[in-house]
Amino acid sequence: MKTKQTLVTAGIVAYGGAREVAQAAQSVAQHTKGVQLELMVLDNASPDNTKKQLEKTTFNSNVKVRYSKENLGFGKAHNLIFNLLNKDVQSKYHVVINPDITLDCDAISEICSWMDNHPDVAIVTPRLMFPDGKEQQTAKRYPSFMALLARQMPVSALKKVEEHYLMLDEDLTKPVDVQFCSGCFFVMRSDVYLKMGGFDPRYFVYVEDADITRKALQYGRAVYLPSVSVYHAWHRDANKKLKNFLMQLSSMFKYWNKWGFKFI
Repeated sequence: MKTKQTLVTAGIVAYGGAREVAQAAQSVAQHTKGVQLELMVLDNASPDNTKKQLEKTTFNSNVKVRYSKENLGFGKAHNLIFNLLNKDVQSKYHVVINPDITLDCDAISEICSWMDNHPDVAIVTPRLMFPDGKEQQTAKRYPSFMALLARQMPVSALKKVEEHYLMLDEDLTKPVDVQFCSGCFFVMRSDVYLKMGGFDPRYFVYVEDADITRKALQYGRAVYLPSVSVYHAWHRDANKKLKNFLMQLSSMFKYWNKWGFKFI
């Protein structure tokens, strides 16, 4: 008799870049075999021809594509995906995935299996790699003003602040508790996502991942799991455009107003 697989829902929010979005969705669908995956791509009213391109793309049968008439913002769009996918039957785990993510292994099933064996864990983020194999720093502590400054201004005087924020003073070769899971890819227990109402919609974009991790910590541990790797292109728009940096700064002040200001 075939064992029933764990139901896992997942979402990708698209805003332009149809080819990259399709690649991410197909990569996730192709490599996820150990769980029953239901993946939704939501086009967030892209200003280009993404909608038309996605309509012409053939996806796996477990991938649904929906279109929003307005740009809902990152968190609100992901909440819509969660609600649509969990409307009839609630999944055990939910995965938030950026459109610039690709997999080369069954990362989702591996993380879910690890969480099955660690019921006190609410949210997990894996090891993130650039497409060329170079490692990104995934594990993070609570964001502070000086950490934000260090990330935007790579000067030697702020190096130790950045290293502390990125938990480089910890052994990151094994699972470690973190205070901030990157929103580009994380797995959360669906009952936790439901209880806390998912992302705070007051963040249009940026810092909503720090906020949702903070909320998840009220229900269990947040863990960085280096034994599982995913690839992340990481376009880092906030570092390239003044408008995006100002949006990030605005979101940071929302975060500090909610959780308390942290200087260092």
